[in-house]
Amino acid sequence: MTKPDFLPALLPPSAAALLVCLLAACSAQEAPPPVAEAPLVSTLRVQPRTLQTDDDLPGRVAAVRTAEIRPQVGGIVQRRLFEQGAEVKAGQVLFQINPAPFKAEVDNAEASLKRAVAALERARQQTQRLEPLVDADAVSRQLYDDALSQRNQAAAEVDQARAQLARRRLDLEFATVRAPIGGRIGEEMVTEGALVASNDATPMARIQQIDQVYVDVRQPASMLDAIRASAGREGEAPGRVSILDAQGRPYPVGGRVLFSGVNVDVGTGDVVLRIRVDNPARHLLPGMFVRAQVPRGGPVEGISVPQQAVVRAGDGQPRVWTLDAAGKARQHIVRVGKVKAGEYPVESGLAAGDTLVVEGQDRLRVGEPARAQAWSDGAAKAATAAR
Repeated sequence: MTKPDFLPALLPPSAAALLVCLLAACSAQEAPPPVAEAPLVSTLRVQPRTLQTDDDLPGRVAAVRTAEIRPQVGGIVQRRLFEQGAEVKAGQVLFQINPAPFKAEVDNAEASLKRAVAALERARQQTQRLEPLVDADAVSRQLYDDALSQRNQAAAEVDQARAQLARRRLDLEFATVRAPIGGRIGEEMVTEGALVASNDATPMARIQQIDQVYVDVRQPASMLDAIRASAGREGEAPGRVSILDAQGRPYPVGGRVLFSGVNVDVGTGDVVLRIRVDNPARHLLPGMFVRAQVPRGGPVEGISVPQQAVVRAGDGQPRVWTLDAAGKARQHIVRVGKVKAGEYPVESGLAAGDTLVVEGQDRLRVGEPARAQAWSDGAAKAATAAR
């Protein structure tokens, strides 16, 4: 390196070299740094759409039908013929009570009927023999009337014996306990060898039909008209109700609000709405607590944004990022409703036509430019599934 011309000639060579190095370092520090590339974010053009306002209401699941299995005759339980917790069909045999006493009663009733039939036949023959004799005045009229009365009494005894036999046969049939309805049967409450009677307080088992269930929810009576409006006018499909689990995820079932029999609680002013839910896969079980998304009013025009586009700062307020016409980042405080199907309905703070940043907000600074690419809902779902 050559010395600059302005260096004094009297400086020693080592000092001159040191001065040249210092001047070179200062020149390097003053060089401008390279310009950083603007961050890449995924954006979405905000457009108004038709939204349905829902209310999240706590509810409890109840079986559409419940049957308690009780014996209609008394006796010793010989066998249990079902698996506890299994699905049973209407008419399926559940318990067998010892039928021997009832079979003996049937045999006795059959014998009584045969005896009554024989007595009737004898009374008829006696009446037939006396009928021509009374016409010929060979016997008294009193004797004929007595024979006729005995015939009628024997006919009545035959009818009574037949009824008694039918009753004994019915008792024998009741010794085989069958399911009155189809559904899921719970645990057995009596075991083989137990003595049961028709007036027992405890049932033998309990069946609940849960291919359809009810979800009972409470709602202020003032909202009843809005819920009725959301159910659709005549000729339209009724409003569907979504059932959510404890984590807010929807069950793969659909429900419909039943308005018949709605009463207002005089103490609270609430109405108990009963929602009938199809439950073919048995996701919902009686006694479960769930949440029901009940439509409120008719559909309205509004704005909804993907759930990941809304961020929350330390103060807990929801915010969104947008890009202005110059591509610079802006942050807005918004007011949102409850998330539904992965989207937030935006009540204020965002307007139609804004360029919303959906992904990549952590790389943004207010007032700094950003590069935008179109956000794809399908791509985001595929990436989530891949993870």
